[in-house]
Amino acid sequence: MELSNVDPELAKVLGMEGKRQVEGLELIASENYTSEAVMEAVGSIFTNKYAEGYPGKRYYGGCINVDVVEDLARDRLLQLMGGEHANVQPHSGSVPNMAVYMSMLEPGDTLMGMRLEHGGHLTHGHPKNFSGALYNVVGYGVNPDTETIDYENVRRLALEHRPKLIVSGSTAYPRLIDFSKFREIADEVGALHMTDMAHISGLVAGGSHPSPVPHADFVTSSTHKSLRGPRGGFVICKKEWAKKIDGAMFPGIQGGPFMNVIAGKAVAFKEALQPDFKEYSRQVVTNAQMLASELIRQGMRLVSDGTDNHLMLIDLGPKGPSGKKMQSALEIAGITTNKNTVPRETRKAFVTSGIRLGTPALTTRGFGESEMRQIAVWIRRVFDSSDDRDVLRTIHAEVADMAEGFPVPGITRV
Repeated sequence: MELSNVDPELAKVLGMEGKRQVEGLELIASENYTSEAVMEAVGSIFTNKYAEGYPGKRYYGGCINVDVVEDLARDRLLQLMGGEHANVQPHSGSVPNMAVYMSMLEPGDTLMGMRLEHGGHLTHGHPKNFSGALYNVVGYGVNPDTETIDYENVRRLALEHRPKLIVSGSTAYPRLIDFSKFREIADEVGALHMTDMAHISGLVAGGSHPSPVPHADFVTSSTHKSLRGPRGGFVICKKEWAKKIDGAMFPGIQGGPFMNVIAGKAVAFKEALQPDFKEYSRQVVTNAQMLASELIRQGMRLVSDGTDNHLMLIDLGPKGPSGKKMQSALEIAGITTNKNTVPRETRKAFVTSGIRLGTPALTTRGFGESEMRQIAVWIRRVFDSSDDRDVLRTIHAEVADMAEGFPVPGITRV
């Protein structure tokens, strides 16, 4: 490898990360593994090209080939998801949300979004995020009894506050979202409807979650997570908003797009159009539901008592180990997760009372229902022995032994 000659220090760290990925279990709901083809595109010569603007309307010369790449990505995305117009230039999943807000709202306008502690995202109106700083935010959440979205309360809030934009979608909500109900509520109060489907875009592409595209004026997403592409984002919108969205993205928010990443997006969209991706998305949900049911059988409490999608939330309770402590203990045991707030949160956001788990990455490696059962047993053992490093190291050895039989795409040696 050329990197080993140029920068052996960094090459060593890459090797250590490869070892971590191969020997551990990746259960962070927002992470996945791209294919070798996607990585090849992202590491390609398109990283050398500046291409401010859009196909046919660039500010630089020499863009004939990158124009083809971006058109491929846009066309494939619309073929995959439906919709009228696509922008594939966002560098991350937060950027398309900003583009929608900047093009449709004025500072001080009212925005409705899901509260962070109930499963929403920072960009849905958290006060420490630009969305909460620039706009008047009305937060909605889940019913305290069912821990599912209270659509009637969403409607009451919308009628009371008359938002200009209503955001549906989440980052830690384990149940199906009824986008048609959000559309009805938005129409009733004269609001626009934006869906952030960053977490479920792969499930939508594979037919394992209802699509928001027919019900939303704007659909935003990241391109990694369950969609299994490179790290980046996109926005789909109706044609009437296309010019405003494109202008907000460039020159409004970003400069030159990452053409190498857009090439990787084009590859990922093509992969998601293949029949086997439908089976992948189905297995993601099957694995999640098996893991959830086994965790419940092991005596763990899950928010809303299960999952309909790719993720679940373990509520550790006010007397159990904190999410921060459980995350650390699981990592020692070779299981990577993230601490997460829960609806009845009593701890600070950097401590939390919950753990979020997801199955997209392990499903990519070929894990199935039987492995999910064993993982649930390990998680319970970690919960019971979070202070016992000897037990945690024993579990790590067992984890590594299982993981050895499931290759990680693109990692041929450790």
